[in-house]
Amino acid sequence: MITHIEGKLVEKTPTYAVIDCGGVGYLLNISLNTFSKIGSSEKCKLYAHLAIREDAHTLYGFADQEERVLFLHLISVSGVGAATARMILSSLSPAEIVQAIVTGNVTVLKAIKGIGEKSAQRIIVDLKGKLGKDDGKTYNILTTSNNKSKEEALSAMMMLGFAKNVAEKAIDKILKTEGASTSVEQIIKLALKSL
Repeated sequence: MITHIEGKLVEKTPTYAVIDCGGVGYLLNISLNTFSKIGSSEKCKLYAHLAIREDAHTLYGFADQEERVLFLHLISVSGVGAATARMILSSLSPAEIVQAIVTGNVTVLKAIKGIGEKSAQRIIVDLKGKLGKDDGKTYNILTTSNNKSKEEALSAMMMLGFAKNVAEKAIDKILKTEGASTSVEQIIKLALKSL
């Protein structure tokens, strides 16, 4: 098992990176998320996953371990291959993916190219219970009060007659600008002002 590759970044595109390690160039398929994180520094370290199939041995590279763990969870779902998992990780940040899975938001996953309603539902069903349990530190987004506050605020907004997707966008925007420690009451007040 190749756990990581560290060396000189020789080439970088939105879909792959080539790292020279001891005179050998390793081509690693990457997501847009990893592409934006590795920057243009000459020295580069990517966490790796080697996918072995009958017709190919393919290396995938990740900027951090959390993204690799999420990739491994995604490819464990029936019907989700490495290319689809990489597309998911390129379309949304790992935190947004986890949030969509934990809250059962099929619409967010369906918006990703190559993911239909059944695939989105299968991903949610298979991974909802698994995410957030990795080493207690991975995906700490799930254990923050932010989620409870968001859920309570969203529920209140829906009771007030707002559509779920409209209210959720407003609440997400508020949590990004105000921070995760914002109280439920404050979130609702700010959301009502913005809508």
